[in-house]
Amino acid sequence: AVREVEEISLLLPQVEESVLTVGKFHNVVKLVAFAPFKSAQSALENINAVSEGILHEDLRLLLETSMPAKKKKALLGVADAKIGAAILEELGYQCQTGGVVAEILRGIRLHFHALVKGLTAQSASKAQLGLGHSYSRAKVKFNVNRVDNMIIQSISLLDQLDKDINTFSMRVREWYGYHFPELIKIVSENYTYCRLAKFIGNRKELSEESLEGLEEIVMDSAKAQAILEASRSSMGMDISPLDLINIESFSSRVISLSEYRKGLQEYLRSKMSQVAPSLSALIGEVVGARLISHAGSLTNLAKYPASTVQILGAEKALFRALKTRGNTPKYGLIFHSTFIGRAAAKNKGRISRYLANKCTIASRIDCFSEVPTSVFGDKLREQVEERLAFYETGEPPRKNLEVMKEAVVEASEVVAEVKRKQEKKEKKKKKREKRRLEALAAAAEEVEVGGCQVGGVWDGPQPHGGEAVGTWGSPG
Repeated sequence: AVREVEEISLLLPQVEESVLTVGKFHNVVKLVAFAPFKSAQSALENINAVSEGILHEDLRLLLETSMPAKKKKALLGVADAKIGAAILEELGYQCQTGGVVAEILRGIRLHFHALVKGLTAQSASKAQLGLGHSYSRAKVKFNVNRVDNMIIQSISLLDQLDKDINTFSMRVREWYGYHFPELIKIVSENYTYCRLAKFIGNRKELSEESLEGLEEIVMDSAKAQAILEASRSSMGMDISPLDLINIESFSSRVISLSEYRKGLQEYLRSKMSQVAPSLSALIGEVVGARLISHAGSLTNLAKYPASTVQILGAEKALFRALKTRGNTPKYGLIFHSTFIGRAAAKNKGRISRYLANKCTIASRIDCFSEVPTSVFGDKLREQVEERLAFYETGEPPRKNLEVMKEAVVEASEVVAEVKRKQEKKEKKKKKREKRRLEALAAAAEEVEVGGCQVGGVWDGPQPHGGEAVGTWGSPG
């Protein structure tokens, strides 16, 4: 409960001092009700609800029991506007944020241990720290299969590898070109050139026996024959064995980098099919990953309007055009998709706008669906194909409503199938766990039986002769 406070005098030194001093603060604020959390889990649930702007049952109960019956007269001060809106909607109490409320809440946080009996400043600080750690851990936790950070890192690494492999390949060409300059004209592809440089080594040692190995690398018998003939009449300088070892070693590094790049691309493809299957089905894995990377995350991309997605990656050109009052760019990163390349020059802007619309829909479906599927992406791709055909031939495309109805039916079937498989897996897992527990229990029983005291009487001949009656057993 708070007494009337003037907003104008809020920033006066005297008022600030009254917030900082316990005695003066007690004159302004009086504790009416306080409901401690039942457990750490309850505290975490409450703070998560507040952060999401949801009215938790514990908070509802406290407000209903402590607030005055006449709702119109009561004014509730809250720190967060979202939770204030939720309280107003569900309970009907007028809420206020900012200004004087922020100052009073600062005082409450500062003197909280003095307001509540039996609470020390140290225990309050520990409780706050523990709750802060739990809240942060809960926020950091994520679904491993849906994480898009891996996609952002993969596409960045892929771009870096492309640059590095290109630079290193040019270095190999220049270096080995002193010895065998004709090879550059015969083989243009970097990866193949590095493999050949490593395989050939000294061109003078190349013979008819090497023809099979050359064919295996270049996958063309005519090219392999051309390399062999060029090696015999080459104008290149002689090279020492030490130089050749270094060239071969460097070529091996470039080859291994190229092979790693292929593996990385496969990894990116599999990640995109898990995280954003619709987007990758529509526009391709690499372009989709670039869009996610540029936006910062799949959620950020889903929040963007289609007009932003259209020119994503062409920000410089856009601001330059706005500054000089020239033509704004028609496309950014989506230019790398096959659709824009296939469209006629006059239709490039139109198809890029249409494609951006579909990309936005696909990214939102991927981001907010529980079980992501590529069904919507395939249908959206068909729509873009139909629109391309419409620009070229004039054949009218299907209506969006019809296509989406088909997609929803197909997607529901796919999701049902996925859920069925998941349930089967869960059942198998439970069965395995049950068998394991039963086996452990049986083993424990055997150990128990073996370890308990066993007694009996033995009557018979001794090994050394004579008769004896005695007891046998094991100690308990």
